[in-house]
Amino acid sequence: MAKVFLGLGTNLGDKRNNLLTAVKYIEEKIGKVTSLSSFYATEPWGFESENQFLNAAICVETSLEPLNLLHIIKDVEIEMGRTQKSVNKEYSDRPIDIDILLYDDMIMETEELTIPHPLITERDFVMKPLVEIASDAVHPVLKKGLKEVFYKIGSKK
Repeated sequence: MAKVFLGLGTNLGDKRNNLLTAVKYIEEKIGKVTSLSSFYATEPWGFESENQFLNAAICVETSLEPLNLLHIIKDVEIEMGRTQKSVNKEYSDRPIDIDILLYDDMIMETEELTIPHPLITERDFVMKPLVEIASDAVHPVLKKGLKEVFYKIGSKK
């Protein structure tokens, strides 16, 4: 079983319920959720919106390979009302966003998926909940603990 960390975000509708529903779908379709961070209210990142986000991170044990995992995540997002994914850094309001942050210690780069998530260290709203549930995890590219990366890089943003 792979240990996978996912980032969750929502800024439309009943945000708390959206996150809890996403966790429920992930448990049903992907694998056992072993950790769930606190929920963090954050400002939009990369675009203007009047709607604040609610973000969290989860750890899931899964037997799914990364690309299969990605396709199921996209299905969950669609099922929860997401109509389009962000493309070319064009972000918009959304009922749910689920990102693969880490997949064991895998490094993968394809047109469809990059692991670890390429913007992980640039986003406090990802790093803060991730460090809460995975403070001892190591970023496979940087070869540094997430806690160290967050406090040296992320928390200055």
